[in-house]
Order: sequence, then structure tokens, then C-alpha cells
Amino acid sequence: MDMDNNYTGRPQKLGSRDTDSQRHASLVLHNDDINSFDYVMETLVEVCDHSLTQAEQCATITHYKGKCEIRSGPFCEMKELRYQLISRGLKASVDH
Repeated sequence: MDMDNNYTGRPQKLGSRDTDSQRHASLVLHNDDINSFDYVMETLVEVCDHSLTQAEQCATITHYKGKCEIRSGPFCEMKELRYQLISRGLKASVDH
């Protein structure tokens, strides 16, 4: 039996167009005890194109609630933003 090279381990309906670029996902920032508010805010502005006010609100919510959805969009874009945040020392995940 030949396996398809695109096998993902999750069954999909025939004709489904649910690809990484089309699936909607949420980028979530998680609290840590390492990075300062200023650093987190600066990173959100640079990586996620947040305004300073938006970055401050996300940092505050993350601090008090433990996590905050900081952006949403196509899965592949959220994955790339997550990589950029992690490479700068922040904790982040992509939920879909």
C-alpha cells in the first residue's frame, strides 16, 4: 500500500481545501517570569505590528491571566510569528 506524501495523520473530507495557509489560528502569548513588560511590549510592536497601547494591554492581560490571544489569522502566518516570538525569548503557542 502506497502512502500519500501529504499524509498528515488527520482524516479530511475528500475535496477539502483545509490547508495550513487557509486554516484560521490564534497566536497566544504565555506569561513568564523572565522578560520585562517593556521588552514584551517592544517585541509585540516589532513582531506583531501592535500599537504601543495594544502591546501594553496584551502584556498586562498575559501577566494577570497567564496568557493572551495576541493575534489571529492564517495558520502558516501565526506559526511564523510564533517562531519569531520564541526566537526572542517569549513563550507563545498557536491554537487552531
